[in-house]
Amino acid sequence: MSTAARCFACFRPTAECFCATIPTIDNQTEVLILQHRRERRHPFNTARIVRKALSNATYLVDHVGAFAESLPLREGAGLLYPGDDARLIDDLAPHERPRQLVVVDGTWHHTKTMLRDVPALRELPRFRLAPTEASKYRIRREPTAEALSTLEAVVAALRVLEPETAGLDQLVAAFTGMIDRQLLHPRKVPDGWRSHARRRRTSKNIPTALLDGLTSVVAAYGEAWPRASGETAASQEPAVWVAERLLTGETFRCLIRDYQQLSDAALAHWELTESDFAAAVTRDEARREWEAFLRPGDRLTVYNEAVARLAARLSPSSPQPLVLKSVNLAVDRTYRDLDEVLGAAGLVVAAPRLSGRAGRRLANLVSYVRHLHRGAGE
Repeated sequence: MSTAARCFACFRPTAECFCATIPTIDNQTEVLILQHRRERRHPFNTARIVRKALSNATYLVDHVGAFAESLPLREGAGLLYPGDDARLIDDLAPHERPRQLVVVDGTWHHTKTMLRDVPALRELPRFRLAPTEASKYRIRREPTAEALSTLEAVVAALRVLEPETAGLDQLVAAFTGMIDRQLLHPRKVPDGWRSHARRRRTSKNIPTALLDGLTSVVAAYGEAWPRASGETAASQEPAVWVAERLLTGETFRCLIRDYQQLSDAALAHWELTESDFAAAVTRDEARREWEAFLRPGDRLTVYNEAVARLAARLSPSSPQPLVLKSVNLAVDRTYRDLDEVLGAAGLVVAAPRLSGRAGRRLANLVSYVRHLHRGAGE
């Protein structure tokens, strides 16, 4: 359905608009919602419902970099986010309660990125919830069994901070009513992450495309040419691209020529030599070779967003990758890189089948994908 047929308050199709059921809540604690820009157009984004309901709320949507530069934080601000150093919000004395409740909204991967890259958020005191029941957000998969949607988290926090505030139960009722209506005519989304039919429930947000089988899964890794002056990460071009089809073990390797001069530093970083690039191909040749390797229905998997961007630069028609960095094998713990994830999981990686740093990183990714396919020990 086109955006012309949508309500721009709840962002549901006009026939499904439930704005009339959303109460106006005069909350005392200011709520500041910081939403990752990639979340803003999702039709089931609960932050928009919170913004419409709460009279004392600020809702900001932007890039992580913009949040890092400036945030409208007040004295007494506190971050609602789980972690080892987060205090249970129920245990706070009245004078310890936050006067401004900061909530980050986005996927598990997006929120972790925001906390990592926005210093002001890291400096805030952190508070957590202790949910007594599972999330009712059955439309979208939550990263853990204890995770809540933004709306549920805000309501749970306000129930503790200001139990006398009216309208919170009505807001939850409007939310669950929207979900119940949607589930009467669910739409199966073939992106590997959300599915309502025969979905396997786990405590980790492992893509169902990996849990259900590896028939069409292709793991990929790429190295980028060093950034030129003024160039952004989003515009970097791939220098090395490798992949493996997990079912058959078929591999792909391509070195790509660029206008830049090969430097000793770049070659050392890639763990390659200048002679390796003697067989390098042009960008167009690399794109054609990569598209010839891919098959209809392939599910491309990468570890992080940087490699996903390289996949799009190599071939805009490549399948939308599953980015596995957002999989949380351990709740309330973050890992710096895939090497640390593999070490924590105690995985032994097979010898790389392709040379260079890219071949080693691809071997790591293949081992990780197979680990996730087995259900990560569940």
